[in-house]
Amino acid sequence: MKFMIASDIHGPRNDLPKEYAPKDVIEQLNARKERIFCVRGNCDTDVDQMVLAFPIMAKYCVLCEKDVLIYATHGHIFNEHALTPLCRGDILLHGHTHVPECAERENYIYMNPGSVAIPKENSWHGYMTLENGLFLWKDFHEKIHMRYEIR
Repeated sequence: MKFMIASDIHGPRNDLPKEYAPKDVIEQLNARKERIFCVRGNCDTDVDQMVLAFPIMAKYCVLCEKDVLIYATHGHIFNEHALTPLCRGDILLHGHTHVPECAERENYIYMNPGSVAIPKENSWHGYMTLENGLFLWKDFHEKIHMRYEIR
């Protein structure tokens, strides 16, 4: 299973919930370091990278799953209004808005994993996983809120 993080791991520009425990988050993420694919968000810094055991400083990450290209980025540079070159059926995956979404567009599929720490627009505290071509949007109780299977 792969964990997709579209970043803003700590999000210092936003008020963090009282119960948010950054050191616990670091410990949980580092324990999964071999399965995490992460890109740098507009709120991530070199200081964040110093405590994380997996890379978070790349502007984008390109994965291939079942012959589908997944272009993962944070969304503050490349997004639906500033597209990177995509082919029909490719996936644009970005965070930035902190709103989970999965929508088929005319030439690509747009995905947003939402946010673990600071969900917006009344969405859940959650994350996205990818396993054998199946994307799942889950909350901390493992409830599946959305799914998308690569065809």
